[in-house]
Amino acid sequence: MIAEQNNHPNIAKPLAVGPLQLRTNLMLAPVANYCDLAWRITCRQEGGVGLACTDLLSPQGLLRGTQQSLDIASTNDDDSPVCMQLYGGDPDILAEGAVWAVEHHADVIDINMGCPVDKVTKKDGGSKLLCDVPRTLKLDDTVALALDQASKGRVPLTAKVRRGWDSTCIVAPDLARQLEKRGVVLVTVHGRTTEQRFKGEVDHEGIREVVQAVDNIPVIGNGDVKEPEDAIAMIERTGCHGVMIGRGSFSAPWLFNRAWNLQTTGDAGEEPGEAHKIACARAYFERMLRFRTERYAMHHIGMRISWIGKKLGPCKPLKECVRKAKTPDDVRRAFDEFLEGGLRLFPAKEEPLGSPGA
Repeated sequence: MIAEQNNHPNIAKPLAVGPLQLRTNLMLAPVANYCDLAWRITCRQEGGVGLACTDLLSPQGLLRGTQQSLDIASTNDDDSPVCMQLYGGDPDILAEGAVWAVEHHADVIDINMGCPVDKVTKKDGGSKLLCDVPRTLKLDDTVALALDQASKGRVPLTAKVRRGWDSTCIVAPDLARQLEKRGVVLVTVHGRTTEQRFKGEVDHEGIREVVQAVDNIPVIGNGDVKEPEDAIAMIERTGCHGVMIGRGSFSAPWLFNRAWNLQTTGDAGEEPGEAHKIACARAYFERMLRFRTERYAMHHIGMRISWIGKKLGPCKPLKECVRKAKTPDDVRRAFDEFLEGGLRLFPAKEEPLGSPGA
């Protein structure tokens, strides 16, 4: 699709996160149980990702060295630059977690101030931090000081927020303004309240209020970006400096590349073909097997096939076959059979095979 010429200054402008210069203005969001190393690299291989974030990290788990936390935080040379996002309500523990992250190759540290999930907010983390701004600012001061001492200013501190807890508690503009004064170099805003979770439409005006509240730091818009045109609309309507994409990428890891192409050339390019989509799913699965365990990979491909299938047309037989798979070879055979024309509700159209790197 060809986009109309747009002169908004933030379109096609790569982001700077403190001292870190990114290649684009697009970020992969931190989403619990979805943004593991295998998925981050899968999105990066498709192109367009300026910065990718880990799943939410428990600083207590990192400091205790629990296997789950270490697995979630794992990274490698293909996963750069990477943001490690910490959650919790204890300033000292968060500060220690930030130091741990610096020592384990984080390029950016983000404090989660926006997760609406009960198991996070009940521990005074996530969007619960929106309910007591003075306390949250003190928490930020503690983390910022420890981070600066540990990295000597090399690793910047950012924050991800929601608009507020509910419609009576819209604190994001003031909070962002105060965080900027305390050394936070970028704020990402999900344009909903905690109460809304993921219901209703994202509030672009609410994000715009945060953009207008800060002086110099970039503000990133987040929420409901499902197509390349949505990223353009987010920037145009809010004035934000970049876009963070989470759920919109789960069925389309190539979304970042198409959104960046649309910004830079006016043409997002064609949606990838069926073979390319299966190749992406296969590469993701093989990476999970390499980076984690077979049990993990089998569980997650069974969970993720519903998202992957959204871009494959009527493919209920494929999804059922992958969910019922007992071994990695069963999953591989299901992908092969689909490419050969089976495991679908309608006959396949012939097209060239795709092969993203595994």
